[in-house]
Amino acid sequence: MTMQNNKKLPERVLPNEIAANIGGLIQRGELNPGDRLPSERELCERFDVSRSVVREALSQLKSDGLIEAIRGSGAYVLEKDQRQSFRMQDVAIGERDSLALVMELVETVEVAATRLAALRRTDHDLKMIRRALIGMEYEIANDRLGDEQDFQFHQAIVEATHNPHFVALSSHLELNARRVIRQARTSTKAQNMSLVEAVQEEHQAIFNAIRDGDADRAALSAKTHLLNASLRLEKYLGQENS
Repeated sequence: MTMQNNKKLPERVLPNEIAANIGGLIQRGELNPGDRLPSERELCERFDVSRSVVREALSQLKSDGLIEAIRGSGAYVLEKDQRQSFRMQDVAIGERDSLALVMELVETVEVAATRLAALRRTDHDLKMIRRALIGMEYEIANDRLGDEQDFQFHQAIVEATHNPHFVALSSHLELNARRVIRQARTSTKAQNMSLVEAVQEEHQAIFNAIRDGDADRAALSAKTHLLNASLRLEKYLGQENS
């Protein structure tokens, strides 16, 4: 496996460009089935981007069925007969009808995943969820959104289901839906910081329920969080169209 012959991409490279770059290596046979991709840190350095950008690119490659992520080991190129064909269309923040349908799917998946996480989480799972929650608190205290920590929080919950199908679908939703939610959050932050604090309170309620092993309360907390996320999106879209 070699990646050293590729030119470094511009500083503000988009995740889909990174995904296309790596995907091209796979299609041309420069990355072969079973090859391990460089670590997230190495990809960040190579493309000169943040870890959240790299993770979004890797999520796209996973949703395209080109790679698989093995917890604690890394991302690997899949054999051709293992590659999946399921894809969702990209959703733009201004496409209200499409966005509503995607949010409906996100709610269904994440509420179920949060319920299972409360029932199945291990001490290690709880530690990872709490670490991300504390990371978000630190970022907010320093007047930052904590997008990367937000990703880690929801990812740790899904991984606590110990169901690889939830993990795979969640990665796809991260690429196509959660980035839109974060875009709205970024756009409203300057106007109302209390919205960011409200989001963190919702995250805390989810964590508390998972910690307590209360599946019903965990599911309700996740549902409330996502319903509020939809309302925040509507508020943002209303501001954009006024």
